Amino acid sequence: MGQVKPLASARTARCPICRAPVDADYRPFCSKRCADVDLARWLGGTYVIAGGQEDADEDGDEAQAARGQPAQSRDEPHEDE
Repeated sequence: MGQVKPLASARTARCPICRAPVDADYRPFCSKRCADVDLARWLGGTYVIAGGQEDADEDGDEAQAARGQPAQSRDEPHEDE
């Protein structure tokens, strides 16, 4: 009967930037260069996480202004408190 290789060794993880084998020190990348390329893409706006406008205004000031209500300061209690 032939020797069977484990599935994990049959597939090698690849760098998402250049597709080279991953280096454990820079996982999931192959090198510091590829890690820096990825970071530059995030910082430059090349990568974007899709989402609605509801996250854009975390404190609700813009929604209150649209309804004609003055924005509450952080020191004032909310109506429901």
